Amino acid sequence: MDRVEYQSIIIQDIINLEKAGELNLSPWYQRRSVWSESQKSYLINTLLEQKPMPAIYIRHSIDLEKGKSIREVVDGQQRSRTIISYVKDGFSSKHPAHNKKVKYSQLSKDQQQRLLLTSIPVGYLLGASDGDVIDIFGRINSISKTLNDQEKRNAMFSGEFKQFCLKQASSRVEFWRKYNIFSATDISRMLETQFISDVVMNMINGLSDFSPKKLNDIYKQYEDEFNCASEIEVKLDRVFDLIVDLDPTVITDTIFKRQPIFFSLLLAINSLEKVDKTKLETGLLEMDAIFNDDTNKSNVDTAFHSAATNTTQRIAQRKIRNDYILKFLK
Repeated sequence: MDRVEYQSIIIQDIINLEKAGELNLSPWYQRRSVWSESQKSYLINTLLEQKPMPAIYIRHSIDLEKGKSIREVVDGQQRSRTIISYVKDGFSSKHPAHNKKVKYSQLSKDQQQRLLLTSIPVGYLLGASDGDVIDIFGRINSISKTLNDQEKRNAMFSGEFKQFCLKQASSRVEFWRKYNIFSATDISRMLETQFISDVVMNMINGLSDFSPKKLNDIYKQYEDEFNCASEIEVKLDRVFDLIVDLDPTVITDTIFKRQPIFFSLLLAINSLEKVDKTKLETGLLEMDAIFNDDTNKSNVDTAFHSAATNTTQRIAQRKIRNDYILKFLK
């Protein structure tokens, strides 16, 4: 192989190449898997929001008999097909300027033009033999690290619930950092997204165990539609706004910066119609003082201490923490 040459092409170029028969989307070594509607919609939403997508790799060669260029998609077949299908009105996707999913024909002329002018990164494999292509295809599609549960969940689902949780988690990156709830490594491994997903699931279904299977199930349940998204967003905004309005040290300098206890605090606040700021601050400081005092704990205090330090993700421990926190907030 001579080299890999990286360029950008716009979506209109992909459409033109496909119409002219100069884009081979079905080379013999490509997977024949077909994306779900939610996966397709998610990719288009990514483009409509002008966010980056992975590069497409193309082997560029010349058909000497026909006298034309041939571009063979080595990696990115489903992305290319999805883009072409959307422009042909094959399915609908979320657009930031529309309340509901829309097809391409439902976009305004300016919105259509903005999409068609969107740049796609392309790596052209120049002078690549079949052997080179197979080697590169295998390297691109190999997994270089062991994925955790949330990273697997993120790869498995592309629908409404996933997009909602990603948005809610990413919009609070500065909060996670300021209050030391999640480290940079945690965020890079999507643990804050898993945390938000668990909070949302508990807001919908009531207090329950932490369970990777249950999270997978709710991602699947709301893959196509998440009708209560607006309601849950209001609830999340309310509890986080209440916390942001406090002296930050009542979180950063106390036990409440620990993820399991912060989780319980969010859900306890969510269950109350009204929360007094002064009472909330005082309660958090009082709970922290009792937690760190080994001499004067009641049986209830001891139970909370145990529920906050031992197996913290089970329903029994979550219920103990929830009831204890509410006692100080009501």
